[in-house]
Amino acid sequence: MVDYIYGIHPVREGLRGKRQPLELFVDEKGSGPRAEELLSIARERGVPVRQRQRHDLDRMAGLPHHQGVVLSMEPFPYTVLEDLLESWQASGETGFFLLLDGITDPHNLGAILRNADVAGCQGVVLTKDRSCGITNVVDKASAGAVEHLAVCQVTNLARCMELLKKNGFWIYGLAAGEGAQPLFSTDLLGNIALVVGSEGDGLRHRTRELCDGLLEIPMLGKVDSLNAASASAVALFEVVRQNLMKDKSATVS
Repeated sequence: MVDYIYGIHPVREGLRGKRQPLELFVDEKGSGPRAEELLSIARERGVPVRQRQRHDLDRMAGLPHHQGVVLSMEPFPYTVLEDLLESWQASGETGFFLLLDGITDPHNLGAILRNADVAGCQGVVLTKDRSCGITNVVDKASAGAVEHLAVCQVTNLARCMELLKKNGFWIYGLAAGEGAQPLFSTDLLGNIALVVGSEGDGLRHRTRELCDGLLEIPMLGKVDSLNAASASAVALFEVVRQNLMKDKSATVS
């Protein structure tokens, strides 16, 4: 089985990422200077380059919006949860994970994965059921960030949460309403796992029960909610902000 990813940014990250690129296909009529950069990276990595007609690229990508470049890859390598925890423990770093409870829209998932990578998450956990997996649409929406992330698929998110707690994580779910505490006044230092629920229903009941706390983002306008991707960005970077402030204080003292 082979995956095909497309677009300048995803292909560039695919050539630099953790899985093995197989062949780079480019429009035989040329695709400009950005494609030349990809050709250079492909040559450095020993990846064969093939010229193809536009309709062939359309077929491989599954749509016409591929910017003239398509990369064939080994199937996406999901990480085993226990391996993810072992890698984190070996790093000696503070743990920072993102758990997704039923994200079904591939564009939302891609945007969330991009947020997670930029925020420095060490891993993202998806549910196998009621959730989108890693596809070329997700890869494109993440701008290739998924190629650098450790992503787990689990059948039982509750078991994953319990395992994280045993390993010293505090788990906070993004939610609104009764029982939720303000995001910006919550201590988010230490080993943290954030949980984002589905686009329509939010966190499942069992997921909410297993969270150590629920976090609410203040809404000051007329609209009373953010989509999952936007909410994840706000929460992820509040964790980043608090850790940066802690490091700054430690340096000053």
